[in-house]
Amino acid sequence: MTIDHETSPAEHAEFAPPEAWDAIAAGYAEHVAPAEQSISAAALAIVGLSADETFLDVAAGPGGLGLAAARLGATVLATDWAPAMVAQFEARVRSEGLTDARGRVMDGHALDVDDDQFDVTGSQFGVMLVPDQAVALREMVRVTKPGGRVLLVTYGSPEDFDALRFFIAALQTVAPDFEGLPDPLPLEFQVSDPVVLRARLVAAGLRDVQVDTTLQERLELSSGQEAWDWMVFSNPITEMILDDMGVSEDDRAKIRQELDRMVRGRGRGNADGVAVLTASLNIGWGRKAPTNG
Repeated sequence: MTIDHETSPAEHAEFAPPEAWDAIAAGYAEHVAPAEQSISAAALAIVGLSADETFLDVAAGPGGLGLAAARLGATVLATDWAPAMVAQFEARVRSEGLTDARGRVMDGHALDVDDDQFDVTGSQFGVMLVPDQAVALREMVRVTKPGGRVLLVTYGSPEDFDALRFFIAALQTVAPDFEGLPDPLPLEFQVSDPVVLRARLVAAGLRDVQVDTTLQERLELSSGQEAWDWMVFSNPITEMILDDMGVSEDDRAKIRQELDRMVRGRGRGNADGVAVLTASLNIGWGRKAPTNG
């Protein structure tokens, strides 16, 4: 299947190929995925996924939505274009004894799935990143049963993204000329505006579209090392930026020290000393038209 991408990956300096995601898969599963599970459960509750339904997780990583859906008893297929991410999902499925969940390597722009197969198709922090989101969303709609639901979980405004703001500030202590996020914004913020997210879901062919902006991501951190691990394993863009800027190992250590100072400062008012960093979220979903219109 040939995809005519509306946006070329080459137009995005932060675009990361599958092998870059493979490289961080184990770290993602260890340092990032656990904090995403409460978001996954909340998002699946919003679309009303039930145990007797089928669920497709697109650009799943190690399986945030897919694992949560399997724990509910749904029959799950989790897909990602990075083989190591799929392997992480399958390992967790085995360790938890989830018998109705499997993973497959697949590009979200061209899903190797027949039409009208799943009751619910979703993506959490996955399809928000793809360079041709319009194509990926149409693919999600295509493989969903008539009357089924399509779900997208994305970040909201970068201004509300504490972990990102902390990291940029820490990086600027060793690279004062670093200006922060570029213009246009990186791919992960392409639907940070709820109005844009709603419009893209409608354009993909969904009806009764809703966007919930009431939930937040909450990271509980005790040290700068934890903040560093979350940043470098959540997205290859972090290491790409550090490498492109030629940030030395000594300066990386200084960044971690600054992160530690910031995290401990944020947590100082809490009895356990744990810092809570939040980020705004958009949870958008809609229904595929039934066959009778």
